[in-house]
Amino acid sequence: MQDKTKKLPRWYFGGLASVGAVCFTHPLDLIKVHLQTSSVKHGMLKQGIIIYRSNNGGFGGFKSLYSGLTASMGRQMTYSLTRFAAYDLMKSSVTGDKRNLYTYEKVLVAFAGGCMGGVVGTPCDLVNVRMQNDSKLPLDQRRNYKHVFDGLTRIYKTEGRAVLMNGYEMATLRAGMMTVGQIAMYELFKEKALKLGMSDNVFTHLFCSSLAGICGAAYTMPLDVMKTRIMNADKGKYTGVVHAVASTAKEGGLKIFFSGFGPAAIRIMPQTVLTWVFKEQLRLEFGFYPDKQ
Repeated sequence: MQDKTKKLPRWYFGGLASVGAVCFTHPLDLIKVHLQTSSVKHGMLKQGIIIYRSNNGGFGGFKSLYSGLTASMGRQMTYSLTRFAAYDLMKSSVTGDKRNLYTYEKVLVAFAGGCMGGVVGTPCDLVNVRMQNDSKLPLDQRRNYKHVFDGLTRIYKTEGRAVLMNGYEMATLRAGMMTVGQIAMYELFKEKALKLGMSDNVFTHLFCSSLAGICGAAYTMPLDVMKTRIMNADKGKYTGVVHAVASTAKEGGLKIFFSGFGPAAIRIMPQTVLTWVFKEQLRLEFGFYPDKQ
């Protein structure tokens, strides 16, 4: 019997794993967006309570913590599926499945794959940010998208196709850096762990993905703040990325670029851990041996 740790992932495993992970971490992402777009600063716990109470408590309150979940899932099935698939396919092309990528190759391939995912995922990301931020707006200003497809359709019909790509520059750069942290660094940490004698099992996956999550948060926080602000801005508020960055810095100084860092880091770490645990289990159980592809 062949060693199943030698199996490779199928191209869509990253998207499926990311969707599974976001079902657990979405409330943390929601809190992060509220912190990044609020002029009144609250702690992470207090902001969560405010969101919970915004829908009158009870089941409605719990449901409010999952506002925009369909858009988050849509984002993962565009952004994450693309970046994981691109990384795995480019890795296979470069190495012929005969060796590991060198460190510089990991970084370059991950950044390229992440940028692809950032572009593809921007429309769903835009809807995601808007749906998550909706409860903060006065009732007469809320967009009230029913789900991700309703949001995409209404933006296209009422605001134009170009608006669907609002913030794609920041989203693309952030996605590239996030992928370097989450994928390239995970593979680097895992290779080191295996060389030190650790097994290709859940414990190793948990340990290495936790380190990768820290890297992802550290690399992307300022970009994440700008992406959220640009995507949530009213039409015409910013003339471009440079204007958006300058206006944001003028508003709150350098520290504003790390607004919501706590919940962002807390979200990215479990998101990274769960994604990799799910993806690795999919690989071990349903992946393929390179000589049988």
